[in-house]
Amino acid sequence: MDFLPEHISRYAETHTSEESNLLKKLDRDTHLKILQPRMLSGHLQGRFLASISQMMRPRRILEIGTYTGYSALCLAEGLPDDGKLITIDVNEELESFTRSFFEQSPYATKIEYIIGDAGKIIPTLDETFDLVFIDADKLSYAKYYDLVFDKVRQGGFILSDNVLWSGKVADAMVGGKIDKDTRNLLDFNAMCHNDPRTENLLLPIRDGIMMSRKL
Repeated sequence: MDFLPEHISRYAETHTSEESNLLKKLDRDTHLKILQPRMLSGHLQGRFLASISQMMRPRRILEIGTYTGYSALCLAEGLPDDGKLITIDVNEELESFTRSFFEQSPYATKIEYIIGDAGKIIPTLDETFDLVFIDADKLSYAKYYDLVFDKVRQGGFILSDNVLWSGKVADAMVGGKIDKDTRNLLDFNAMCHNDPRTENLLLPIRDGIMMSRKL
């Protein structure tokens, strides 16, 4: 996921506003105690997500894929007083760890943390979302996109993470090997790009974020 030379990435992070002490602790504890810590959004991407939320001031956010809660806490920064973020994750083993950080945050009463299958939970949500962040199992991206689309308001955004897949989607265009996840993300990116209901921008931030604005 390191697309830029290390010194350029370090310079960018150095000139990006610091994360909170709670987020620093969450980052550190995730790397010390949790498997696959590279799944955590981290400083630069986290500040990007926080900035998008702060610009939009969304009343309702849906996150699909919580992991240890770093991205949820960043997205929650832009919620107004009556705002709510619903975050869904299937991994119940991380629940106690993740919930403890939510409870320590200023957004504890604004975050609804649901453990379960997002594919089954999303259809039961009676909400209209301003902002959706998809960051769960890659094989289900198109399914999640379809499930949430009608629940997103006009002008709202769907952000989909990991769409560059460590550069493999671009490598595939010049003869690189295509595994199942890479093929799925190639198809997902093409679907987003060709969806006449949206305007799209693929940002090479960290592992790639597809921004889809609903027209």
